[in-house]
Amino acid sequence: MSFNMRTAVLLFSLGWISLSDSQTVEVQPGENATLLCSNFSSFPTHTIWFRLVNQTLPICISSIYNFAQPSVLCNGTEREKIELTSNISTIFLKIKKVDLSDSGLYFCGYYTSGHPVIVNSTYLKVQESRSQNPSTMILGSLTVFLLLVIIGLIFKIRKFHTGIDLFKLKLNMQRFLVNT
Repeated sequence: MSFNMRTAVLLFSLGWISLSDSQTVEVQPGENATLLCSNFSSFPTHTIWFRLVNQTLPICISSIYNFAQPSVLCNGTEREKIELTSNISTIFLKIKKVDLSDSGLYFCGYYTSGHPVIVNSTYLKVQESRSQNPSTMILGSLTVFLLLVIIGLIFKIRKFHTGIDLFKLKLNMQRFLVNT
C-alpha cells in the first residue's frame, strides 16, 4: 500500500476524513506547483490547507474564509513561498519554486469540533534533479574514449591483415614467376 493510501486510511480510521479525493502532482525542482481543492460548501467556510509532517503531524499552511477575501498564512509559512487563492468552485494552493523538502502529503479541509475534516488530499512529488554528477560524467567520457580506442585498433588490425595478405600475394607471384 502506498504512503498516500496508508496515511489516508489512518486518518479515515481516526475519523478525520469525510471524503478523500486523492491525487499526485509531480514537478521538477524550481518549478511552481498548484494543488487544487474543490470548494465543498455553498456558503462561506473557513477552508484550511495543511501538510502532513513526519507521517503523523498535520501542520497548517494557509487558510481562507471565502473567495472574496484574502488568505491568511499560518505561523511559519513564508509569504514568498505560498499563495492561496479561490474562486467559487476551487481553492488553489500555489507553492513557488519547489524543492525536495516540499515533497509530501497535502490536505485541504476544515475544522469541526476541534478535528480536521479532509476534503482533498494531494501527494506532491518533487522529482530529483536530472543533472549529471561528476563521477557519471567521468565514467561516460572514459567509456566513449575506450570505445574509440577499440574501433581504432580494429581498423589497424584489419589494415595489418590486409597488408599481410598483399605481402603473401606478392611473394607467391614472385615464386610463380621464378618457377615459370
